[in-house]
Amino acid sequence: MSDITLLIIGKNLIVPIQSELDDLSARSLQNDILSKIEKTGAKGLLIDISAVSIIDSFMARLLVETARMAKLMGAASVLVGMKKEVVLTLIHIGMNMKGLHTSLNLEDGLALLEKLSGSDL
Repeated sequence: MSDITLLIIGKNLIVPIQSELDDLSARSLQNDILSKIEKTGAKGLLIDISAVSIIDSFMARLLVETARMAKLMGAASVLVGMKKEVVLTLIHIGMNMKGLHTSLNLEDGLALLEKLSGSDL
């Protein structure tokens, strides 16, 4: 189990990532997220990376994969809090974030989750 607390608020799973993760911890977090969606029936997944300054290609791919897997399990996903350094890095390495919804902050992310789900989450 990763050291990241997975919060359930209403029908949403909130995942605040507070530090950079190594590959093993990132993969463990992905498994924890999918297990929590399965156990709780969460309809929304919000991953907050506002405290993260660096994301490598592995972590970026893992976030996209996690969003796709969550969608297959019935949960819409939104990534919030990307710093400009992270955005610049992702563009520089040519990372395709297709299929991953993003918002500037937590409040906007929750509003987007509500819109994506078509109901109150």
